[in-house]
Amino acid sequence: MVNRISGMVSGLDVDSLVKQMVNAKRIPLDKLTQEKQIMQWQRDNYREINSKLIDFSNSKLKIYNNSSQLNTQTAVVTGSVASLKAEATSDANGIPMKMSISSLAKPVSWQSNVLPNTGTSRTTSSSKLSALVGASTTDQAYKITINGSSLSFDKDLSIAEVISKINTDSKANVTATFDEVSGKFSLASKTFGAEGKLAISNSSSLLTLFGSNSSSYTPIAFQQAEISVVDINTNISKTLNFDSNNFKLNGVSITLLSTTSASESVTVSTQSDSTKALGTITSFIKDYNDLLNTLQTKVAEERYKDFTPLTDEQKQAMTDNDIELWEKKAKSGLLRNDEILKSTIASMRSEMTKRLGDLSSIGITTGQYYENGKLYINESKLKQALIDSPQKISSLFQGTSGTDGVFNQLITSVDKTLDKIVTKAGTSKFSSDLSLAYKTDSFMGKRLTDYNTRISAMQSRLTTMETNYYKKFTAMETAMNKYNSQSSSLSSYFAK
Repeated sequence: MVNRISGMVSGLDVDSLVKQMVNAKRIPLDKLTQEKQIMQWQRDNYREINSKLIDFSNSKLKIYNNSSQLNTQTAVVTGSVASLKAEATSDANGIPMKMSISSLAKPVSWQSNVLPNTGTSRTTSSSKLSALVGASTTDQAYKITINGSSLSFDKDLSIAEVISKINTDSKANVTATFDEVSGKFSLASKTFGAEGKLAISNSSSLLTLFGSNSSSYTPIAFQQAEISVVDINTNISKTLNFDSNNFKLNGVSITLLSTTSASESVTVSTQSDSTKALGTITSFIKDYNDLLNTLQTKVAEERYKDFTPLTDEQKQAMTDNDIELWEKKAKSGLLRNDEILKSTIASMRSEMTKRLGDLSSIGITTGQYYENGKLYINESKLKQALIDSPQKISSLFQGTSGTDGVFNQLITSVDKTLDKIVTKAGTSKFSSDLSLAYKTDSFMGKRLTDYNTRISAMQSRLTTMETNYYKKFTAMETAMNKYNSQSSSLSSYFAK
């Protein structure tokens, strides 16, 4: 390290001179640092837009696209209400039905014998396999093969852990349960009806622990649900069978919960209620307008090119308030006329424009030309449309095939925009978290890495330059000091 001399001999302010000479060379570095800062701010802008797009698509559109969100029918259940659950779908035809439930559907299943208690202790789900009656003192694991899936269980696993492992095996495709009251272990296919399979290996050592010592395990055949239904309008009665306890009848989703006695019945009817559908459409229009306004504001935002990012020295000479006001203008307009945002705006407006005729017929229109596609709702007209033609509105927004409705088309449009932003800025396509790290392999990530490399190289050159300047001034001061010493000696010599 070079020893710095402050100009005691020459009388020069060496530090100030060096600083001035180095600062003159810092201008390209400051410009590069400012360019880097602008790109970082621009990338942050993209991340904010990215977050809003994910929220619009995932937290709003995908929920609005659920069929229940535009359902204008409500199921009303009376009588033996504990016997079933009913939910009206958008295609409910309004025909009231009176039902009696003779039997519930059951999948193909198998049940063990009663499990003996382990000594004086009651066997529970937390009991380990090694503690069960008949557990081997030598075997370290117990096995079972279900529907071709071979499973092995360590002797130190609990019954609950065994059940969990079986239930999460997709190939086995069964539900295992253990009844702590009866002491029975059961297996049931997850698929109801004739399609359900339950093939258990006859060499299963696991089931031996549960009191089943037979050489073969014959499952109990599946059972269909049976109900008697009376069409209240026509008084026509029919007996119907279903493989599952979940089915749709006259546009109403039915879930059977229990059988009814001979004297019991349950009545299911529907009534119109457009409250939820109206709320869904109103919320969507607000969310659409808000996002469109955000994008258009960014695209049209004023850019103040004279307000460049401040250097540390500039900030030292300013108040906090002045810095805040300056940086507000420096950050303005960083996405002005951005092609990604402009194409997103065009895509969103196009999806709505090509449906303006249908939208207008239900009370949704655009504002003035200068409002850039903002949508308005005539609530009374929309309410009437929900009463008169609910299926038309459902088809308009949710589509008939799951892909051609307004909601799905906007989801697709947003998805394409997210792909572009991820490629350019390195954001996440799946998270709206503003603190999430950027991907360094994006276009802007690579540019910023290049900025860092160039800035580091320039800083090194400036440090070397500063050191060389101090070396030169030190050499000058040393020479002058030597010269003064020699001059003083000569003067002293001739004075004798």
